[in-house]
Amino acid sequence: MSAEISAVLRSLGLDTPTADYLTAVPGSSEFAPGRVARVDKGLSSVLTEDGPVRASWSGGVLAAIAADSQATPCTGDWVALRRWPDDRITVEAVAPRHTAIVRAEVGGTSKGQVLAANVDVIAIVVGLHPEPNIGRIERFLALAWESGARPVVVLTKADLVMDADSVAEDVATAAPGADVLVCSATTGEGLEAVRALLENNATLALLGVSGAGKSSLVNALAGVELLDVQAIREDGKGRHTSVRRELIVLPGGGVVIDTPGLRGVGLQESGEGLAAAFPDVTALAEQCRFKDCAHVTEPGCAVQEALDDGTLPVRRYESWTKLQREAAYMARRTDSRLQAEARKAWARQTKEYRRDVKPRQ
Repeated sequence: MSAEISAVLRSLGLDTPTADYLTAVPGSSEFAPGRVARVDKGLSSVLTEDGPVRASWSGGVLAAIAADSQATPCTGDWVALRRWPDDRITVEAVAPRHTAIVRAEVGGTSKGQVLAANVDVIAIVVGLHPEPNIGRIERFLALAWESGARPVVVLTKADLVMDADSVAEDVATAAPGADVLVCSATTGEGLEAVRALLENNATLALLGVSGAGKSSLVNALAGVELLDVQAIREDGKGRHTSVRRELIVLPGGGVVIDTPGLRGVGLQESGEGLAAAFPDVTALAEQCRFKDCAHVTEPGCAVQEALDDGTLPVRRYESWTKLQREAAYMARRTDSRLQAEARKAWARQTKEYRRDVKPRQ
């Protein structure tokens, strides 16, 4: 029998499979469901049916994190909460994620960092002023497609340029399969199309660099000033307004996850994401004479033929090859890390066995 879901929890985005999981957790009769709105130094701000609470992590959750850093509760996660007699609240379990935005950690390690979970739509927010960086948009699209959510490119600050529609067409050629929306938080142009992304209590995550207008977009969608905004610098670079990933419930329905501006987006084994972000190049690569074609000088290379006749832009090919190399490098790093961890685990088990089992006399 499926768990009953209150109107409040449905407005936060809770669905039946996740509710069923949370009610099946051992001890769940003592637990309450909630959605992580923010994480600060080992504490989670969680939205529940009865309002927001602050929760620490249980021993079981800490053990899961020790085994896999991606198990760390993050913004958007659904969790099971326990309230103790002394009024402490702990996160006892994290429900499986339907989608997860994972980027390579800034420190260059092979482990990924989960930016947000259980997102339905990812809006790659790009300011029309200064001129958008197409290569960066393609990188964000690869990250978004890999997450399992639906990517959309939202071009903001339409009131600052005269050729918004022309720029949108250029962006659309680099974003096959993703809708491209143009809007202005100042004039309200195009906001209804963005607001439609939140229908049916959907969760919308905003990704982009500083100064793209993410916080202004949230305020415009909410109809009230929920987040502080800052003017961009004279050189066109943005200022960091959001300092942490935060889940915001909009008055008109739907949930938005606002994120700090990302200076860099490292891809974490983004094979499927790259294929989805570059379906034109992927389709060409499948037509090459050799399956292991490197698409450089090999005979019968459909990619090189498309470059020669101009059907594949050189800029897009270079962007694809750059991201391919990066993803392949991260895949090798991850494989090496997993092998090293397996060797350490085997050595630890062998040592424990030798210590605990007495040798035969």
